Formats: sequence, C-alpha cells, structure tokens
Amino acid sequence: MKPKIIFITAASRGFGRIWTEAALEAGHRVVATARNVDSLAELVDKYGDAVYPLQLDVTDRSAAFSAVAEGHRHFGALDVVINVAGFSLYGTIEETTEYEARAQLETNLFGTLWVTQAALPFMRQQQAGHIIQVSSVGGVVSFPTLGLYNASKWGLEAFSEALAMEVKDFGIKVTLVEPGVYETSDDENAPVQENIIPAYDPLRAVIRQKFSAKKGDPGATTALILNMISEPEPPLRLFLGNFPYPLVTSKYQERLATWAQWKKASDAAQGK
Repeated sequence: MKPKIIFITAASRGFGRIWTEAALEAGHRVVATARNVDSLAELVDKYGDAVYPLQLDVTDRSAAFSAVAEGHRHFGALDVVINVAGFSLYGTIEETTEYEARAQLETNLFGTLWVTQAALPFMRQQQAGHIIQVSSVGGVVSFPTLGLYNASKWGLEAFSEALAMEVKDFGIKVTLVEPGVYETSDDENAPVQENIIPAYDPLRAVIRQKFSAKKGDPGATTALILNMISEPEPPLRLFLGNFPYPLVTSKYQERLATWAQWKKASDAAQGK
C-alpha cells in the first residue's frame, strides 16, 4: 500500500489523536493540526519527519487555508483530509445562548467548511483525493438537549452530500463518518452552559443515562478508518459502532410512515 499524505484536524486528543497515531504506525505521513501545537510534541518525538505539526484554530478561515497550503507544500501532496475538530454543546433550545449557538456552528460547521474549501483546489489539480468528515449519529437523527449540536452536524451532512456530487468527476471522494457514543475527551474550549432551566433537569438525566450506557471504545475504530483511507470506492456514509444503525433505521421508518400518511394532502398542495 502506497503511503498517503493525510491532513488531520484536532490531532491532539480524542479521535484525532488516535487516528493520527494509527496512520503514522501504518506508514502514512500526517499533517497534524491542533490549537496548541505543543500538544503534538510527543508525536514528533516518536515519528520524526513523518509528522508535520501545525497550529490551527479551524474557526479562522484564513488560518485554515494557510495550514492546508503549508501542509501541501511540506509534503508535496494532499491525499486525505480528515476533519475531526468539533465539540458537543449540551443544552435545550430554550437554554442555548447566542454565544453558545454561534460557537457551536463556527467550529463544527464552518470550521469543517473552511478546511474542506482549502483542500479542494489541490485535490482538483491532482484529480484525486478523499475528504473524510467526522459527523455523528446526531447528524442523522436529533436528540433532546443537543439541538444545536445536531444542527451543526445536519448542516455538515448536507453540504458534504452536495460536495460529493460536485467533485466526483475530479476523482475526489467524500465520506461522512457517523460515530455513535464514544469515550473520547471533552473539548477543553467548549462553552460552559450559562443558562440552565431546572424544568429540563428530568429530561437531561434521562438522556445522560441513555448515552452513558452506549459508550464505545474509540481505539476500536482505527482499523475501519485506516481501511477508509485506502479504499478506492469509499461509502458516502459510514456508521461507527453498533449504536447508530438500529436507531437510525427506526427513525427513518417513522419518517416514511408520516410522509405516507400525509401524502394525499401533500399532493393536493401541488396545485396545477
């Protein structure tokens, strides 16, 4: 297998760190980015020139373009981009402040968009590439107390699906990775929930208990991610773990049943 040049965001912790190390162990070369580049020092000590650490806050569009260009310049190519950077904002819709909502979208949605836009010219020029977007089961269905997180991931799903159709003739592939619930580190820069309404506490407790019972081992995802890096025809969407599939299929059955129930009324609204 020919080694790939991989650009990974949020390489300092969670999935980003685990997948960076797995890629390096497999012989790939990695442009590893993080808000705090010092957190990548151990990777440099262990893997040497195979890893190129860069500081990046993905919410800064110009910085995203500069980092991608610098990574391409350093290694001379850009085969795979893995957009990991993001965090989960907890809070009901009523509780969410303007700052919290904007911070969620700036990182999860716009941050991923900026890195994707920065990578596309290089991939178009070489007529090849693979963009892997870390979405979530929460990008396909919604959960109470995670509405703005869901909004950010649904937006990511939407633009990435459109992107896949736009770039397929350039040899560029797009994959939306949709993890279930995993034991990954919380984002240290996630906003602290400012507005807590006690009336929602019982609902919060139910959701917390439901998710805590479903957490998977993030280390178990590495084989599948490495396979995606080398897969010539990767899927557009890919679940991680056994939590998403039964939940999503059940939700889609509910949606189809509702649309079917209201089909006659919907058709009548067409007019002529």
